[in-house]
Amino acid sequence: MRSLQNFNDQPAGVAILADDVLEFHAARLLLLFKVCGAVKRVDKLPRIEGLTKMAKLDFFVRYPEFFDEICQHLGAKSVVPSSLRPIESSMVRFHYGPWDKRYYHVLSYLEAKGLISVEQDGAMYVLKLTGSGNALAGSAETNPAFADLIQHMGRVKKVLGMKSGSALKDLVYKVFGEEVADRPLGEVIE
Repeated sequence: MRSLQNFNDQPAGVAILADDVLEFHAARLLLLFKVCGAVKRVDKLPRIEGLTKMAKLDFFVRYPEFFDEICQHLGAKSVVPSSLRPIESSMVRFHYGPWDKRYYHVLSYLEAKGLISVEQDGAMYVLKLTGSGNALAGSAETNPAFADLIQHMGRVKKVLGMKSGSALKDLVYKVFGEEVADRPLGEVIE
C-alpha cells in the first residue's frame, strides 16, 4: 500500500487498484468514524471506542454480504445497494476475527495528518476525529460519489452501532464460524 503521490513512477499502462492506495483506506475510515462513531457531549466529535469495534464495523462496511447475513441472523432488514457488492479487498483472520493488517498503517497516517486522535482508556483505545478530521469527513459526506457507501454505513450503525467491540467479535465468531472462526490466524477470508 502506497500513498497516491508515490504512484508517479508507475507506468501509465499499469492499473492502480484502489485497494493499494493509502488514501482510499484513510477516506473510508474517516467516513466510518463520522457516520458510525458516537458523539460525546463534551467535544461533539465522533469517536469509536476500541480497535476491535472499529475493525468489526469496518468489516461489515467492506463486506456487504456478511452484513446481509448478520441482519438475517438478528432479524433486521438489510438492503445493500448493488453498487457496493464488489467493493471488497482482502481481510485476514486475526486474533479478534476479521482484521486488515493495514489498519495500523492507516491509523498512523490519519493521526500524523492530525485527522484523528488516539487515546488510551485502560486497555482500550478510543479513536476520535479531530476538528479537521471531522470537517474533512463532513465534506466527503456531502460528495455524491460516497452516497451509497454512506447509506450503507448508516445501516451498519443502526443495526450494530450500539454493540461493544467484544459483542461484535462474539457475533462474528457465532455467525461466521466456517468463514472466519475456523480459519487459522493470518489466513485470508474469502
